Amino acid sequence: MIHEIDDALRALIERDALRGSDVEVVFEAPTKDWATRRSTPTIDCYLYDIREDRNRRTSGQATVRDAKGAVVSRHLPPRHFRLAYLLTAWTQRPEDEHRLLAALLSCFLRTEIIPFELLTGATATLGMPVPVLVAQPPPENRQLSDVWSALGGELKPSLDVVVIAPMDPASEVPIGPPISEPPRFGIAGAGGQSETVHGEAPPNHDEDAEIEEVIR
Repeated sequence: MIHEIDDALRALIERDALRGSDVEVVFEAPTKDWATRRSTPTIDCYLYDIREDRNRRTSGQATVRDAKGAVVSRHLPPRHFRLAYLLTAWTQRPEDEHRLLAALLSCFLRTEIIPFELLTGATATLGMPVPVLVAQPPPENRQLSDVWSALGGELKPSLDVVVIAPMDPASEVPIGPPISEPPRFGIAGAGGQSETVHGEAPPNHDEDAEIEEVIR
């Protein structure tokens, strides 16, 4: 799922923010060593945090039916995860970096969900919307300054983009075929005679006979 979101994010940026320019889109960690080796204008989308969106979790099992409406299997519903990306622009001049950041911000402000035509693989198969949040205040236990400190680089203007992506736990349980015939009950009388009854048991059957059947 994560690599599919990476591909969709790159396609969205190239199509709606860069619009055919020669700026490269990468997913590298923006460390000091990486910054010194960079030689071309670059948009870096660094995935720095993954955590489940518990507000979107649902309980129970989802039902899968065939073309006739019969239940064929049940599975756990998809779980949703918040993928947090640190987006930075890298050029020779700060003014050009600010222009790229402005183009990125405008792109994501127009995009509430990732367009379905950009989704691939299992994420596309689920057919569920993939919301995108931009420049939202991060949680108290996830400050961007801490991310930069962990990377060992200097603090740089950036955009915090969160993609809420569904993931199928792949826990499908097959269900037996539907019942097409009425149930059959075998009732033994006190004299040893037995009788097979289709459907529901007769309402006035002998209680002693029922007890004998349980014992057998």
